[in-house]
Amino acid sequence: MTLAERLADVRARIAEAAANSGRDESEVTLVAVSKTFSAEVVAEAVTAGVSDLGENRAQELREKVAALGSIARWHFVGHLQSNKVRHVVGSCALIHSVDSHSVADEIDARAQRSGLVQEVLIEVNVSGEASKNGVVPPEISGLLAHIHELEGIRATGLMTIPPWPEDPAESRPFYRKLAELARSHGLERLSMGMTRDFEVAIAEGATLVRVGEAIFGARSHP
Repeated sequence: MTLAERLADVRARIAEAAANSGRDESEVTLVAVSKTFSAEVVAEAVTAGVSDLGENRAQELREKVAALGSIARWHFVGHLQSNKVRHVVGSCALIHSVDSHSVADEIDARAQRSGLVQEVLIEVNVSGEASKNGVVPPEISGLLAHIHELEGIRATGLMTIPPWPEDPAESRPFYRKLAELARSHGLERLSMGMTRDFEVAIAEGATLVRVGEAIFGARSHP
């Protein structure tokens, strides 16, 4: 399949998953995660109809934005350290992975210096796995309150990465829990679901799905 054909297939799967759960496909934003793929391939994806692009690495995001500019809405979806914030703020529409006061403070400082308000999501470690990034659920309120006091950053939702599922259905309880947490904190945006399980995420309320391999094909390196 060509990239355009893979993209069409993913969009059809999103539409079907939304319809099956009584939702409109317009409620779900497809973020095409282009990690490791060249700027030329990314440009091809945009030509094929991709409107939102995601990157996992701050340096790679900066380089692709420098090469391609505002050809789409850029998202940062990887783990973000304070010393990498400078590469991300101002380059993307949405940061999916804020998980500490220190990162929020650095985003706020950078955004205020640039005269903008950076929209972010809070990454939540719903599964409790030690290997996963994100705040644990009881810490969400404190981080939200801290961000609310800052002028250059605005939190509008939650994100999570569940344990790798052998069966997509294994992700369901983690996505259902994130949706419950979002509702309890009055947040509307939910970034959850990747190539292996995005249909399950849509059924549980995802408003952003992060899909890489199903659009771009297998990566030659991690």
